[in-house]
Amino acid sequence: MSRPTILIQLDGDEHASVFDAVVATDAGVDRLLQYSRVEATQVRDLVHGAMFTRGPADLKSTAIFIGGANVAKGEELLRQVVRCFFGPMRVSVMMDANGANTTAAAAVIAAGRHVDLAASTATVLAATGPVGQRVVRLLAGRGAQVRVASRDRSRAALVCELIAKEIPGARLTPHSTDGATATAEALQSSQVVIAAGAAGIGLASAADLARAADLRVAIDLNAVPPLGLEGIEVTDRAVERNGRIDYGAIGVGGTKMKIHKAALRRLFESNDQVLDAEAIYAIGAAIDGR
Repeated sequence: MSRPTILIQLDGDEHASVFDAVVATDAGVDRLLQYSRVEATQVRDLVHGAMFTRGPADLKSTAIFIGGANVAKGEELLRQVVRCFFGPMRVSVMMDANGANTTAAAAVIAAGRHVDLAASTATVLAATGPVGQRVVRLLAGRGAQVRVASRDRSRAALVCELIAKEIPGARLTPHSTDGATATAEALQSSQVVIAAGAAGIGLASAADLARAADLRVAIDLNAVPPLGLEGIEVTDRAVERNGRIDYGAIGVGGTKMKIHKAALRRLFESNDQVLDAEAIYAIGAAIDGR
């Protein structure tokens, strides 16, 4: 007889995410245990509570989800969770603080529907943020040539350096978007642009996009006006416009939600999974049929 599935939600915010709780419920989790304001020093006791209450054969029915708005804190909580495991005494864990992993995966999958990523140049705007860095990493892992764009070129260069260490052979170049023509220059000869900026911040004007004659896919992950890419609608999903395919945040959101739910279900297939950006992308790619 299988045990009821239990998902333990670790959240660094003052209140554990309602969004993540609803998605977990819709994914079919039998019992959700939510912990808010979780600090790294508190992780061990919480994880031990998950590890030592069921026998090894039943541990696949317990899993941990790390959420919260602060991605850096989520990454630290993930490191602390994994450090607790030994031998067969472990449970599967998924990190998706601020939706960074599922959003990045959905965006790259959307772009890959329309272009051969390995033969393409992609510009990522606001590439030094948590979602942007994951988009860069996933694109580089698919063989794309990636322009890592930020207002601060030194920060973009640092992201290139860090990701190049993780992905041998990654083709990355830093670009500044600080200047009247800088964004348009970063978009030149690109087939894909993905805007991963904070809510309500414009990153590229309609004129910038119009000057990018080779652009085939434009994806904006900001749902709050003003949008990151001027002229794209938040609900766009593979909308043909000005010779390119456009996606807005809600248009990408359907794929993101499918990935999120599928990843949660995957947690309960075994007790040894660590679902971060690459693993979550692989789940999404399988759903998308590629």
